[in-house]
Amino acid sequence: MVLDRLKQVAQHVTGATPSPHPFDPLSAAEIEKAVALVNKEHGPLYYNAVTVLEPRKAEMLAWLTDPIHTNRPHRVADVVAIRKGGTVYDGLVDLDEDKILKWESNEGVQPLITMEDLQIVEHLVRKDPKVIEQCALSGIPKEDMHKVYCDPWTIGFDERFGNKVRLQQALMYYRPHVDDSQYSYPLDFTPIFNCDTQEIIHIDIPPVRRPLNQAPPNNYHPAAIEAEGGYRKDLKPINITQPGGVSFNINGRIVEWQNWKVHVGFNYREGIVLNNISYNDKGNERGIFYRLSLAEMVVPYGNPEHPHHRKHAFDLGEYGGGYMTNSLALGCDCKGAIHYMDASFVNRAGASQIIKNAICIHEEDAGILFKHTDFRDDSVIVTRGRKLLISHVFTAANYEYCVYWIFHLDGTVQLEIKLTGILNTYAMKPGEDTHGWGTEVYPGVNAHNHQHLFCMRVDPNIDGPENTVFQVDAKAGPGEVGSAKNKYGNAFYAHRTKFATARESMSDYDGSSSRTWEMANTNKINPYSHKPVSYKLVSREVPALLPKEGGLVWKRAGFARHAVHVTRYQDDQIHPAGRHVPQTSGEPSQGLPEWIAKHGDESIDNTDIVLWHTFGITHFPSPEDYPVMPAEPMTLLLRPRNFFLKNPALDVPPSYSLTPSQIAAKKGAVSNVDKASRAV
Repeated sequence: MVLDRLKQVAQHVTGATPSPHPFDPLSAAEIEKAVALVNKEHGPLYYNAVTVLEPRKAEMLAWLTDPIHTNRPHRVADVVAIRKGGTVYDGLVDLDEDKILKWESNEGVQPLITMEDLQIVEHLVRKDPKVIEQCALSGIPKEDMHKVYCDPWTIGFDERFGNKVRLQQALMYYRPHVDDSQYSYPLDFTPIFNCDTQEIIHIDIPPVRRPLNQAPPNNYHPAAIEAEGGYRKDLKPINITQPGGVSFNINGRIVEWQNWKVHVGFNYREGIVLNNISYNDKGNERGIFYRLSLAEMVVPYGNPEHPHHRKHAFDLGEYGGGYMTNSLALGCDCKGAIHYMDASFVNRAGASQIIKNAICIHEEDAGILFKHTDFRDDSVIVTRGRKLLISHVFTAANYEYCVYWIFHLDGTVQLEIKLTGILNTYAMKPGEDTHGWGTEVYPGVNAHNHQHLFCMRVDPNIDGPENTVFQVDAKAGPGEVGSAKNKYGNAFYAHRTKFATARESMSDYDGSSSRTWEMANTNKINPYSHKPVSYKLVSREVPALLPKEGGLVWKRAGFARHAVHVTRYQDDQIHPAGRHVPQTSGEPSQGLPEWIAKHGDESIDNTDIVLWHTFGITHFPSPEDYPVMPAEPMTLLLRPRNFFLKNPALDVPPSYSLTPSQIAAKKGAVSNVDKASRAV
């Protein structure tokens, strides 16, 4: 801390600003510099994204190994822009040399829909004569159009329109009072919006019309709760204090906590990105992961009726988890002693904008870390754990996703995601049969079945970049009951299957065999277990992709066809559904299926690899999920296996310890006192 302060004083005196770490997100000034360089040569443009292009891995590893004698990787901005008329450009701008490295038009693709894109639609649908007409047919007079709302979505893919024109679909709602929840009053028609011309070009109307819901409001805000009896009055405050301060140190965006060291990045698409994660093992700083991120997700809805088949949102690839990030509030989103990080993005005009408190970093109690009591003498040791959380929350229209990257004292990394917010709803007539595709969660409100499937990108660095992945299944031992080999039939073992190629690695979860996957360094063997050092992926919430093979969702969300894919590392393979996701047809499938089709037979044994893991939940809505959904958590673990020589958390101070010798000494002292009293 003293050294950091001296650096700050020196910078203040000299007027110098520290060079950003190569993994750091672009600052507001860097974004504006990139835009100025592009505008000078190619403006005017609408800006979709300006983000850091992470240094090429070989270059970055060389710098990380010897930053003093190695040239610092250049700061390069990755730019996506749109010219009026719809032409999309992908560019790279070297911010150190003030020059454009690449500028290419990209035909037949549509970049993600930004928050500004979404907000434009709602204002325009209220003024459109065709929308006003449909609202009147639903029972909404023209003078109430200010009470009409919409959740704009990308259209997914619709063969009637293709992907040459940038489109959105508007899911329509009505809000009788400004404080009412619009999701209690869904409307039954869907306008299609042309983003370039900014007009409604079509309206999808169902064959059977569903009039405006007449049920009373069903709200969750304080006035509604007070009207129904008020809030509970028997909850006592829970205060979290750290009078000695926090146990982590932050230098720029590098966080050090309890032997862990990690760089915290952030971008418009993935949100939090963790880089160069290491663990200090008794003075030996050991690499574990080069990069961790939530790389993609898809939310397919299960109603096959037109146009609901289009509802399968890629919330990261089509909208951006970073763009949708909340500005977090102390005591609500995060509780305790908090360190926040802001996030800078570009807006449509090319100016930078900042989301304050986009990332929350704090510690929490984690319950018992380890404990043992000896029944013979009641000797005991109990040590409580704690955890470091690096989190952000993003809102995708109706849903909130709370993303927590959690570091534990025993060397475990945990990813936890909590789902909350409001169900996506559709209109229904009284007594209408939902055909099993949804649930009537409130009179006139149909919440469709859906899945939330997330794809985590794991770039392992287990004691170095040459790693191998094994599938591990619990299997019963060979030999029949009564045989010499397995007389009592109780033998079982861990069966390990090495993935030699990307094609072989496509694998699914199997709960019956307690399936896990190990990322191992086979060049380094644990001297006790005689097994390679590794980290194990433990994930049990892994539903299969339910949309059928050959269908639209199956083709577009190829990453979700299997629980695990492993590919050989390539610098540009970051997004498992492809770089530009909106309005892709899935023919051919982009991202992981494309990469494996091209390179599926290359060796992934003892080389630089990436593991892609798809996990999530299948949600059949119920009234308990409405009008706002209690948070539903899901979690997975990355756990050390044969990585350490013993429990790495043994040096965490115990909360209570009483050894057998202490008990014996205490009994001896009591016995001597008793003898003395009898003698008196």
